[in-house]
Amino acid sequence: MPSFFSKLRARMTRSSDKLGEAIDTVVAPPAIEETPPPAPSAEAPHTPPAPAPAPAPSKPGLLGRLMGREEPRREFDDAMLEGLEEVLIAADMGVETSLRVAANIAEGRFGRRVSPTEIREALAAEVARILEPVARPMPLLPQRPQVVLVVGVNGSGKTTTIGKLASQFRAAGKTVVIAAGDTFRAAAVEQLQVWGQRAGVPVMTAPEGSDPASLAYDAMTRAEAEGADLLMIDTAGRLQNRADLMEELSKIVRVIRKKDPSAPHNTLLVLDATTGQNAVAQVEIFRRIADVSGLVMTKLDGTARGGVLVALADKFGLPIHAIGVGEQINDLSPFDPEDFARALVGIDG
Repeated sequence: MPSFFSKLRARMTRSSDKLGEAIDTVVAPPAIEETPPPAPSAEAPHTPPAPAPAPAPSKPGLLGRLMGREEPRREFDDAMLEGLEEVLIAADMGVETSLRVAANIAEGRFGRRVSPTEIREALAAEVARILEPVARPMPLLPQRPQVVLVVGVNGSGKTTTIGKLASQFRAAGKTVVIAAGDTFRAAAVEQLQVWGQRAGVPVMTAPEGSDPASLAYDAMTRAEAEGADLLMIDTAGRLQNRADLMEELSKIVRVIRKKDPSAPHNTLLVLDATTGQNAVAQVEIFRRIADVSGLVMTKLDGTARGGVLVALADKFGLPIHAIGVGEQINDLSPFDPEDFARALVGIDG
């Protein structure tokens, strides 16, 4: 079975190829414009120019001799720094993070001749440094049931993420109950039921349009009676009217706290990587609406905007519990900052 890193690297080609190629372009030595030969004089007869002497063969370095070529190098100057900043901003790392990362890479290298590989390695190290403090799996607590409220906009992969997490928790020996709390979208309920069948996890539902807080209360009652380890509650993700959504989530929290004043124990925000910088705005909104305790990033296989994860880590410092790069159960994995950083910039292995 291929490792998650190999799948991550293979499926993040849109991010890594775009970013890697952009770095190569920025670091490649500028093209030398050839001066055209002077036009022949009207008075003098035209004579063909003498052939230019052949350039002396260059002496490649050890790596160049081993690989059959030598990587181009260029002096790290103001133009390269500006180009690197633009590349990182285009990769959705955000302006502030991009400027800081580029400045850190320039430190100790400014005025030196550098290669694209050296810059890629330096960028991977900087990205990993930013991500390291936030790479933490969702904690499993002694409370039974541990109530996990899952929030996010519709279409973010929220429902699929709940199914994958429930399946993985059950595979780890935990008993799980799912509450299909997005009672206004029949498709979300049906999708959760499919995942529940796959994972062998019960999914509690209510008639379309029912009060989600009542469903959450009933689900908590069942989870307590059955001694379940985890209760995962799906929620609506309509941002068109934030006041309604805020009241709905607030009511769910108020109701489940009648059963357990410490609930919910985790509030996971699921984000779609393809939305780029919109993910930053979603974190800001949901942090105001709900007490978000951690993030899950989905759809990293379908975007050239993987850099937004770096911006989120740098700006908010919220734990990143898992990332998704596909539709299968095993395509949701604990977040490894070094693997992600190297995949993002296109470094193999």
